[in-house]
Amino acid sequence: MLDLGRTLLQSVERSPDRVALVDGATRLSYADWAARVGAAQHGLLEAGLQRGDHLLVVLQNRWEMATLHWACQFAGIVMTPLNWRAKGDEIDYCLADSGARALVSEPVIKAALAESQLASGVTRIGVGAVDSETSGASIHFEEWLTAPREPVPQAQADDLSLMLYTSGTTGKPKGVPRRHHAERIAALAHVAQNRYANGECTLGVMPLYHTMGVRSLLSLALIDGRFVCIPRFDAKSALAAIEAERVTHLYLVPTLYHDLLEHPDFQRTDIASVRKLGFAGAPMHDALLQRLAKAFRPELFVNHYGSSEIYTFAINQDAVGKPGSAGRAGINTRLRVVKLDQHDPALRVAPLEEGQIIAELRSDEAFEGYHKRPDANAKSLHDGWYFTGDTGYVDADGDLFVSGRVDDMIISGGENISPVDIESVLSLHPDVAEVAVAGLFDARWGQKVVAFVKTRAPVAAEALDVHCRVSDLVNFKRPREYVFVREIPKSPVGKVLRRKLVAGEYEADGDNDQSSPKGLP
Repeated sequence: MLDLGRTLLQSVERSPDRVALVDGATRLSYADWAARVGAAQHGLLEAGLQRGDHLLVVLQNRWEMATLHWACQFAGIVMTPLNWRAKGDEIDYCLADSGARALVSEPVIKAALAESQLASGVTRIGVGAVDSETSGASIHFEEWLTAPREPVPQAQADDLSLMLYTSGTTGKPKGVPRRHHAERIAALAHVAQNRYANGECTLGVMPLYHTMGVRSLLSLALIDGRFVCIPRFDAKSALAAIEAERVTHLYLVPTLYHDLLEHPDFQRTDIASVRKLGFAGAPMHDALLQRLAKAFRPELFVNHYGSSEIYTFAINQDAVGKPGSAGRAGINTRLRVVKLDQHDPALRVAPLEEGQIIAELRSDEAFEGYHKRPDANAKSLHDGWYFTGDTGYVDADGDLFVSGRVDDMIISGGENISPVDIESVLSLHPDVAEVAVAGLFDARWGQKVVAFVKTRAPVAAEALDVHCRVSDLVNFKRPREYVFVREIPKSPVGKVLRRKLVAGEYEADGDNDQSSPKGLP
């Protein structure tokens, strides 16, 4: 069974002169990149890290981040990436939780490092224009590159490859350790299920501390492809890279697709090279699906449903043909929908009945349990199945629909209401740019359905209510209140943070002062 280091060597040996990595003016062939990966591998070992140690890396999506990821795979070091926007206490938590022996950083996180209590106790490696006195870095990454080296595989397929931290939207992040063989199989499945061809090119937009970003990095290496780094997402630079590099496929969260379409440069950007679209991380509402299909006319439009724990749950390779459907189980997966508030994987629900989605842990893509979190394992792992915390149902055709999170379920007047269907209906209104639905306390109903709306043009709550009434949305799901906001609060990877909406942590849109504080009938 191949480890990931030998997997990269396959591409280096097949296509040594092909461009593998692009980051602004930096363009590296597979042979050149391998020499830098080897230099970084040697540097990590010289810094005292050993096989099985964790390396905490807090970098943007720059070429050094991608290089360190591969260097860890050769060295048998556990790549442990963290959001570059992390605060000092978050860095401390992950340092303590992972037991990382070293920390890699760049100038953009200097303030967070100054707040950290633990960073000074580990080896510090600086990337970019790092001032050793103010950053605390004792080693400069660039110095390793003065002596290019051939990378040497020292890991086995059963070794840990990386540990991702969950987004932590409801409490402390959980470490998700993943082995080489699971990472490699997940990347192979990603290639197959997205029908990637040899030599394709993608944008390295999704962060490399997130499972989507890691999958793009690994899958492109499997097909001798080109990974175009976008250190910090902005639609203008992403569109310029699509045109300049002739990007062939995109794999993004819906929020970033929305931002691309809304940018003024989109209409004058040559996007003809993009033949395949894929999305994950959050549901894509009907209106955005239709706009993307019209704009790109892709030959393949994939809805990928998965998680850090088990990369692929389900795949729908015709996202436009059946909007909202996550499709069916991926090629390495078995799925079920079981009774809510139960831990028995045998208690399946009937077709069209809503329940919790679970996936079998025997999947070759699966993790084996959370890092030092028996409480989380007890909540999510039962009888060989992973309980995802997502709600959904299977339709009469056998296709899966994801309706939300168990924690996001709105219970109003005894009815269980998931936000996703309501959001899809409202997204089709021409004046709605983005929408998120949450349940707010109501003395009579327990919770009431409230829609938080970012508009394209001023619109009255009553007009949106009429839009819902004439749709196929059942009446009890209809929002009883509309709140107009300047932005929908989201995580760094585009997931809606409903808890912030419930807590009132948003900026109201004073230009569209037509909210309905008393509620609609």
